[in-house]
Amino acid sequence: MRGLARAHDDLGCGGVLDRRLRADSDRPLAVAVSGGGDSVALALLADAWARAHGRRLLILTVDHGLGPLSLDWTQACANLAARLGAGFQALSWTGRKPSTGLPAAAREARHRLIANAARRAGARVVLMGHTAGDRAEAQAMRGAGSTTPSPREWAPSPVWPEGRDVFLLRPLLGAGRAEIRTWLTARGETWIDDPANDDQRFARARARQALAAMAPVSPDPVLASARPAGLALAVHADVGTGLLTLPRDALRQGEIAAFVGAACLCAAGASRPPRGDRTARLAHRLRSEETFAASLAGARIEAGAAEVRFLREPGEMTRRGLAPLEVSPGCATVWDGRFEIIADHVVAIRPLAGFAARLSSRERQGLAGLPPSARQGLPVVVDGDRVALAAGVAGVSVRALAQARLLAACGAVDREP
Repeated sequence: MRGLARAHDDLGCGGVLDRRLRADSDRPLAVAVSGGGDSVALALLADAWARAHGRRLLILTVDHGLGPLSLDWTQACANLAARLGAGFQALSWTGRKPSTGLPAAAREARHRLIANAARRAGARVVLMGHTAGDRAEAQAMRGAGSTTPSPREWAPSPVWPEGRDVFLLRPLLGAGRAEIRTWLTARGETWIDDPANDDQRFARARARQALAAMAPVSPDPVLASARPAGLALAVHADVGTGLLTLPRDALRQGEIAAFVGAACLCAAGASRPPRGDRTARLAHRLRSEETFAASLAGARIEAGAAEVRFLREPGEMTRRGLAPLEVSPGCATVWDGRFEIIADHVVAIRPLAGFAARLSSRERQGLAGLPPSARQGLPVVVDGDRVALAAGVAGVSVRALAQARLLAACGAVDREP
């Protein structure tokens, strides 16, 4: 913490916002607000920045339905938005709650709700109020055996496919909670203290209590490496299939495990990253001279002498099945985690496997240049006896998501798109 000398400035937030956001964008700027001190301060700071640059502000709050005062907290957030003249959306986590792993489930639900709401509103960036304390707690939790990652200043939304094209910005990571509350108090602001933050059943609350009784924990080192970003930029992506290809030599130097894991995840359209030990073994093989084919996390990796391909594992699709998908007019729908499909009329989507013989001769010829393993999961429109590649149907737009997702995951996108 830099001390209370900063109590009357912007808590270091302004420089981060200037560096990461586009002042000339006409998109709304979303802020996730819980009503706690950190998010209230962030909303005030974001409001000042947005006003100075003519940007619209959208406040999003999630009611997890876990406490008797949750509706009151939502109303407090609505009142703050009204006072600022900002847009406001109240989001609710409904349905049954798990008996174990509640904090993780609540966190995932929150991210999904916020990402969906931001994308519907046209926002590409969501501000979140994590602080230096959150970083220290994550570090302490990992020391106790947790796999909790440290919050990053800039990162793609962690949920898929809801989080596609949405980035998270945490501009208060350099500020401490006491500093933020001093800043708020000086302005006559109030906030909510969630009693769950002190509930010792949860690992984060235990970490917070332990940190309060010891000397400040050194912040995690900033792991700023251009290696994954450079590799992602070297990838060629086939716009029709999402097939990712890059020169084999690019993978023979330096640390490549982070890139390899991201490439598998994105090519497969999956939501769960591969295990670190398996990724490390694959990275080791890719650095060698061996030519091989392998599978990891739903992806197929074809390593030749000159290039490496990452694509959807067709066998995985066959084993788990790929349910038919109906696309409603004007509704962006994601197929197999890999393709965003928008249509101006109702269309029924199926995987190409089993339908290839019913394509037109022109379409079959167009697919001839693709590796057979890259064809089977392509989306086709089935209309009675008529079958056609979805990308070639009038009124249907298909966007392969793998390349954009890979660039975001590897840090090649470092500010608001």
